[in-house]
This record gives sequence, C-alpha cells and structure tokens, in this order.
Amino acid sequence: MKLGVFTVLLGGKSLEEALKYLSELGVQAVEIGTGGFPGTAHANPEELLKDPDKIKELKDLIDKYDMEISALSCHGNPVHPQKEIADKFHEDFEKTVLLAEKLGLDRINTFSGCPGDSPNSMYPNWVTCPWPEDFLKILDYQWNDVLIPYWERAVKFANDHGVTRIALEMHPGFCVYNPETLLKLRAAVGDTIGANFDPSHLFWQGIDIVAAIRELGPAIYHFHAKDTKIDEINTGINGVLDTKHYGDEINRSWIFRSVGYGHGYQEWKDIVSNLRMVGYDDVLSIEHEDSLMSVNEGLTKAIKFLQEVMTFEDTGGMWWA
Repeated sequence: MKLGVFTVLLGGKSLEEALKYLSELGVQAVEIGTGGFPGTAHANPEELLKDPDKIKELKDLIDKYDMEISALSCHGNPVHPQKEIADKFHEDFEKTVLLAEKLGLDRINTFSGCPGDSPNSMYPNWVTCPWPEDFLKILDYQWNDVLIPYWERAVKFANDHGVTRIALEMHPGFCVYNPETLLKLRAAVGDTIGANFDPSHLFWQGIDIVAAIRELGPAIYHFHAKDTKIDEINTGINGVLDTKHYGDEINRSWIFRSVGYGHGYQEWKDIVSNLRMVGYDDVLSIEHEDSLMSVNEGLTKAIKFLQEVMTFEDTGGMWWA
C-alpha cells in the first residue's frame, strides 16, 4: 500500500510547495483536483491540455519528489437539473479524462450526481424513502431516464481515452451513496464504474465499513482516508440525518474528523487488512476536512496514524504453512 494525500487542502500552496511539504512527511502519492468541487488549484486541465510542455513540467515535478498521482478528481453533479450547471460539471469531467490520458492515468474520481424529480426541476432531489409512492416515481425517472443514460455515454468517452476506472465516491445527496447503489449503477453500465471508497460518508449512515469492503471487493478503485465522529448524544435525540452547518459541531449528529479521531486503531487496522484481503493494495489518500484542527495538525496527525496501521511491504511467502 501507499500513503497519499488529496492536495485540495493545500490549495494555498503551489504544487511544488505542496509536494515538497508532503514528501518530507513521508507521503508517497497525491490525488489532484482538476475541476468540479475540488477546483483546479494544482492542475488546470484547460491550460495543460493546450500546452504539452506544461504537462511534461507536471510529470517532471511529480518525479522530482518521487511521488505518483493516484487519481485526478473532478467531483461534481453532471446530471444537475439546471443544464448550465450540469454542462460545466460534465465539461470538467471530460477535460479530466483527457488530461488523465495525457498523463498515462487510467483512474479518475468523481460523484454519480443527482438529478431533479422531473425534466422541469430546478434543484437535485435526493430520495431517502419509498413512501409516499411519488418517491419511487422520482427514483425511476432519475435512474432510468437520466443517470444510467448519462453514465453509459460518459463511460464510452472515458474508455475511448484510456480511462478504464471511474471511481465514484459514495456520498449522500447523490444517487450513488452506498454499496447497493454503487453496484446498481455498475451493473447497468459496466465495470468501468467502481468506488472511491470514503468511509467517512458511510460511518454516519450506520454502515459497517468492513462489511462494505467485503461487499464491493474488486469494485473498489480508490480509497479516501477520512474519519467521522458520531455524536451519541445528538444522534440519540435526532438521528443521523442532519442539515445543520458543519461549523455547528457541538449540535450536529456527526462531524468529519481526521483519521483516528472518529474511530480507533483497531477499526482502521481492520479496514486496512480487509482492503488487502479483497485485493486493494493501492493508495490510501487522506482527505482532511476536520473543522476542529488546522490543516497542518490534522494532516500530520492523520499521516502518523496511518503510518502505524497501513501495510507497506509485500506479504511474501507463508513460510509457516
């Protein structure tokens, strides 16, 4: 396995400054934002695709610090009901695919997206229950009229340009938010679709992370190392669905935490072990969104924690068997 970082949290630094900082901390890989919600602070596809020399400079910079790019990330909502919004996210997706092709990468990260409830909608509509039956009609429209046709086209475009792994982050608010919905879309459009497995969004849904890893198995294409702390007091009163601002930490049912501050060593050791058992022996990319810690402290603590629980060496032979 390799220890990585999603560099969006270091957007205030140049890419070289970020790489130098991370290299000194023992980081081996970087995930770089190329559009959508992550932005383009460290790699702007529109500029890079126009200038082969800049693409070479990016490759050389990665090599200079003995790093690798685990994935390009363009998380967005390309099926947003407002066409101009959807088109911008889709444009970011296609440019990310084209940049991945130039960089020799076959993996990108994004969201599935979420449409509205009809062709006349203005905003996405995330359905969370089957009754009244109107909600089932919404799901039928979203999946069969919008989501599946979109990803059929997107997968073909990606494959035509050498991208064979589209890792969707399972995120509430979007149609793909858990293993079941990830596998549903994968079954519909093919195994180019896989998971950017981020346990932080699954913890608060009550999902057993190890069980989810076992269920997805070879469909895990990338991994975000990010934690969540469930507030038992607030959850005991209001449940886990929470629309309060992330900054209202003391009143929320859960908040994002640096790795190790939501769940302890044993939980994360089990996660790492089960990833290896299902065949994912790849990058764990730290995504730091802990509002109770600075960027530097939250990141450095996460790095030290993961260096303790990750397995970096090949297993070798079972000499005792």
